[in-house]
Amino acid sequence: MKQSSLLGVKNGLIVLLGLMLILVSVSPVSAEVEETIEPSISAGLSHSLALKSDGTVWAWGSNSYGQLGDGTKTHKRTPIQVKDLTDVQAIEAGNLYSLALKKDGTVWAWGWNYRGRLGDGTEEERLIPVRVSGLTDVIAISTGGSHSLALLENGTVWAWGVNIRGQLGDGTRTMRNEPVKVRGIEDVKAISSGGYHSLALKADGTVWAWGSNLSGQLGYGSGAQQLYPVQVSDLTDAKAISSGHYHSLALHNDGTVWSWGDNRRGQLGDTTTASKNTPVLVSNLSDVQAISGGGEHSIALQENGSVWAWGWNFYGQLGDGTTESTHTPVQVKLISNVQEISGSIGSDGPAGYSHSLALRDDGTVWAWGSNMGGQLGDGTTLDRDTPVKSLINLFEEKSILGDINGDGRVNVQDVTLAIQHSLGLINLSDDQKQRADVNKDNEINVHDVTLIMQYTLRIIESFE
Repeated sequence: MKQSSLLGVKNGLIVLLGLMLILVSVSPVSAEVEETIEPSISAGLSHSLALKSDGTVWAWGSNSYGQLGDGTKTHKRTPIQVKDLTDVQAIEAGNLYSLALKKDGTVWAWGWNYRGRLGDGTEEERLIPVRVSGLTDVIAISTGGSHSLALLENGTVWAWGVNIRGQLGDGTRTMRNEPVKVRGIEDVKAISSGGYHSLALKADGTVWAWGSNLSGQLGYGSGAQQLYPVQVSDLTDAKAISSGHYHSLALHNDGTVWSWGDNRRGQLGDTTTASKNTPVLVSNLSDVQAISGGGEHSIALQENGSVWAWGWNFYGQLGDGTTESTHTPVQVKLISNVQEISGSIGSDGPAGYSHSLALRDDGTVWAWGSNMGGQLGDGTTLDRDTPVKSLINLFEEKSILGDINGDGRVNVQDVTLAIQHSLGLINLSDDQKQRADVNKDNEINVHDVTLIMQYTLRIIESFE
């Protein structure tokens, strides 16, 4: 290239950089970063779900009722994509069925539909996702042993499925195959479904519960089941909740964990095996940022990225390298930098399904515990008493065209990198060059910079 031509290109790039900075400063809204999807995991009875950053859902494990959503009933030892489902922002794996919340606020379900747990107005088994009837503006979902919950933008809670213990909170024990409104509670910010009970966290930090109370899992000090929400005793300033099969957990604002309900396996973590009908403090545990109640075990994620577990450990679901149950927290081995955890829901049926999942900050999924259905996703059916890596990475889809810095989106930082490379100010890696070459002419030039800037400013919708 002639020197004059090269100088012209550089001048053009400098002009583009200046123009970009002006546009961004004058109209910051036009360059606003598009909302991305947070990857997520969820452990069901004998299957697992994962949400990738591109909004697709992946599943593995037992598939006897179509709970993997791939249109078959074939068990899968490694992850496969759920069919006909995109733009998902949240997932929940339940007892032989699955739920997904799309970005448009609708809820979708697949798998076993006994007693209407899919909420589509029928009891027909579904091998691919179907829409839950009548729900819009949903911001959170939760699956339990046999019922489901949805939280709407207006702070109300809706429920469907089995209702034999009043776990739907509508004042009856009538099964519902379509969502009904939980009565007597509003201003809710979080929900959690247990085996036969439900929890809700209100904006004021109080926790409310309804349904079965055979083991004290409602936490209000009485043995009677409740058809409407009642307030959990002696618990305020809670910031998160999670239901086990017959026990309940709450995370306090100070980073401590409180528990109540069934404690036969030590799942309350208070050094005893006596069940409690009001909250007790989990021993020797602080600085917790997330909790998850499993069938008969519990998991906590500390702020430093370490994972702790307690309760039943027959299949190694505590991840401490043993199969010995414990009534105080033990650290899960061989794993760090964790950002999400999930413990599998229990069942009243035959034992043999209890596993745990963790999502690390590098997008890898790790699993331990029972693996008889392939729910650990490592390509085997071997139980594991320490974490093994599932064959999936939830950040893989971040390597997209135009996303030079690899943060999962195309924005002003990518434009700057393209200009700097074109001016010779920096050298992009081979992988970055591949993503920066949006016009696919095997070089990074003013045309690529222009296209990336136009995409960032929403002048164009794609690089095609």
